[in-house]
Amino acid sequence: MESCNCIEPQWPAEELLMKYQYISDFFIALAYFSIPLELIYFVKKSAVFPYRWVLVQFGAFIVLCGATHLISLWTFSMHSRTVAVVMTISKVLTAVVSCATALMLVHIIPDLLSVKTRELFLKNKAAELDREMGLIRTQEETGRHVRMLTHEIRSTLDRHTILKTTLVELGRTLVLEECALWMPTRTGLELQLSYTLRQQNPVGYTVPIQLPVINQVFSSNRAMKISPNSPVARIRPFAGKYMPGEVVAVRVPLLHLSNFQINDWPELSTRRYALMVLMLPSDSARQWHVHELELVEVVADQVAVALSHAAILEESMRARDLLMDQNVALDHARREAETAIRARNDFLAVMNHEMRTPMHAIIALSSLLQETELTPEQRLMVETILKSSNLLATLINDVLDLSRLEDGSLQLDLGTFNLHALFREFSKEGSISITAFVAKSESLRDSRAPDFFPVPSDDHFYLRVQVKDAGQGVNPQEIPKLFTKFAQTQTLATRNSSGSGLGLAICKRFVNLMEGHIWIESEGLGKGCTVIFIVKLCIPERSNESKSPFLPKANHGQAGFPGLKVLVLDYNGVSRMVTKGLLVHLGCDVTTVSSIDECLHVVSQEHKVLFMDVCMPDGFEAAVRLHEKFTKHHERPLIVALTGNTDKVTKENCMRVGMDGVILKPVSVDKMRSVLSDLLEHRVLFEAM
Repeated sequence: MESCNCIEPQWPAEELLMKYQYISDFFIALAYFSIPLELIYFVKKSAVFPYRWVLVQFGAFIVLCGATHLISLWTFSMHSRTVAVVMTISKVLTAVVSCATALMLVHIIPDLLSVKTRELFLKNKAAELDREMGLIRTQEETGRHVRMLTHEIRSTLDRHTILKTTLVELGRTLVLEECALWMPTRTGLELQLSYTLRQQNPVGYTVPIQLPVINQVFSSNRAMKISPNSPVARIRPFAGKYMPGEVVAVRVPLLHLSNFQINDWPELSTRRYALMVLMLPSDSARQWHVHELELVEVVADQVAVALSHAAILEESMRARDLLMDQNVALDHARREAETAIRARNDFLAVMNHEMRTPMHAIIALSSLLQETELTPEQRLMVETILKSSNLLATLINDVLDLSRLEDGSLQLDLGTFNLHALFREFSKEGSISITAFVAKSESLRDSRAPDFFPVPSDDHFYLRVQVKDAGQGVNPQEIPKLFTKFAQTQTLATRNSSGSGLGLAICKRFVNLMEGHIWIESEGLGKGCTVIFIVKLCIPERSNESKSPFLPKANHGQAGFPGLKVLVLDYNGVSRMVTKGLLVHLGCDVTTVSSIDECLHVVSQEHKVLFMDVCMPDGFEAAVRLHEKFTKHHERPLIVALTGNTDKVTKENCMRVGMDGVILKPVSVDKMRSVLSDLLEHRVLFEAM
């Protein structure tokens, strides 16, 4: 049997290669056509894409490449000229698009690289922001600690508590092994260990203030690391092999104490500092961080502020206590002065009334006696009695006026007056001349009164009055003493003078009340003198002229009042008899009573005038009851108060109860005649007090 070898036909090598290329071109074309579809899907799904036109161009390049490989499938067999033309066109287009895409990538790649650069920049920025946020968090934590420490430090104003609290809070916040405060001694040449955190050190230990490490710390406002072996850092003993922790020192400014005297603080005349030393735990790798040093610096400043507040508070409390003691003493002195003034005023009021009552009798009876038939010798004696009585009455008035001027209780009454009617006799010897004129602005200022500042205006003016006396004159060296109370010149003291030394002192005070100035000019003894004063006066309204009690009084001569029915109410028998004598002498029909009830029983519409002593008990009540009895004004008598009190309250009370006039004792015949005339004419008369 013949054996035969059967060998399957194999593809030619060229055909096999062509088959593999055919399959590869098919899958390449399939892949090329799928890529544009994926790009289109990506572009549609992407909201923002900056290179859409590049994708279009790249998609065209991919499509043409795929088409080229797809057309190549027909080139593996016999093909027509048309296939060759299409293949050629496809390759040409692919070449063009490929070149355009390559050129375009030249411009796109730098942009893509810049995007990468920006990406790196943003990453660096993000890392930097992370670091800054870490610093911010650290600063916030530091600030929280500072606020907490500040609150604890300022929760008290006791300086010892402030310093101890500072050490405790710093030790707790920074986890310190030790913290100490060195204070300057009173001499300022040493630093003394005053406060420690652990209270295991001998407080009172001193070191020289001129040490280099101390000078170095004091010369800077920053917290500085110092050697653990420096004298101010050897606060705790280091035993065994433990290594000391890092030490930081910072200065604490102290208040300038030159204006304060704190009990146990040094007297600092220049800027000085305390030294705060802070130590980390021993044998640890921990180091001081920047934010911890900043915390220490801020706390040192806060301690300085708190210490200054405490020092100021201590001084203010000491000043307050001293002021309270002074106020208590002043209040006690004021009460004693007020008691003394009240006692003096009460005494003067009583003495005024008790002295004016007998003076009223003396002057009234002497004036009555003067109008009788007397021998020349008798008339001289009566006139002497009258002059002496008038002098005594003037002295009483001066003492009372001076007392009220000194205690400020005397006030001026505003009223219209006639200047010419006030010009009376001023001198007992020689002659006088009076000159009065409205002062011009250039003549108001005087070098002798630097504190006198007159201010002219439309509603007032300044009156300048010069009283020239051709009498004894005054020694120029003695002029300054004349305005002192109870002061007299030596010439007047050696002569028979009727002056008391109060007139010019009272004049000066009255002129001051009228916002004026007074002075004396004299060329020497025997040449007379001139008294000059300037006072501030208001310009009156014409409608008030007829109502003023200071209008000039008419000369009534020796006029009488025959048949005028007058009622006199006075509890003092002598005063009642004297007043009746004056009125009877003037022709009046006088009835006297000694009590209110008797007065109300006797008084009638026929009585035209009622003289009443308001110093009697319930004197003002009588006026009120008289108004109740006589409801019509023309039916009741004119009620006139006779009083020895010169205070303004008496006059105001008389006007309050409806009296028609007030007359001061003593009263002479001429004064009573003038009073009755003015009273009947004006139906009102309030004598100035």
